[in-house]
Amino acid sequence: MSAQETELTDEDVLDAMRRIPGYLDISTEDFRAIYQLARAHASERLFQQVSAGALMRIGVAPLRSEMPVGEAARALVMQDCKSLPVVDDAGQVVGILTETDLLRCLGVGSYLELLFDAVEHIPVVEEHCGQRSVTEVMTAPAITVREQDGFTAMMRAFRRHPGRTMPVVDAAGRLRGMLLRKDFLHACHIEDGA
Repeated sequence: MSAQETELTDEDVLDAMRRIPGYLDISTEDFRAIYQLARAHASERLFQQVSAGALMRIGVAPLRSEMPVGEAARALVMQDCKSLPVVDDAGQVVGILTETDLLRCLGVGSYLELLFDAVEHIPVVEEHCGQRSVTEVMTAPAITVREQDGFTAMMRAFRRHPGRTMPVVDAAGRLRGMLLRKDFLHACHIEDGA
């Protein structure tokens, strides 16, 4: 259970009040309200320091929309990413190619299904991906964040799509880096339950 899920009981409050030297003229309800406000203030202060630009990975080689899917899949493997942004000639993000997109391209719903298909029908990769381009299978438009976006904006963006990575863009929509959900959660001291 995370610290955010922990609720104070009256016993917790009374124990804390007993440890404060001197006389306290405050009810457990007032103490709990003060604690909740102080915790919210501290969390807001902490998360104001978190920005997409500070957490993003730089040097990500994006995909091009005309790139063959097989080549794009190799790029994901080579960069150790579960998805990569797709950019146009101006470097603007036009989509994102995810592992889920690749599975859908192969006509399967999971890696286990792909394994079974591969064992039974080795030509499945060529049949489903062959000469198809990234544009045909990518998720578009991509959900993105800007470098200066803070905690709330990043949380909102991650909630809008099930992916584990998100392109970080500048004001013109050009790729600046990649924000990985695991890096974001680690920086916020939140466990990734998915």
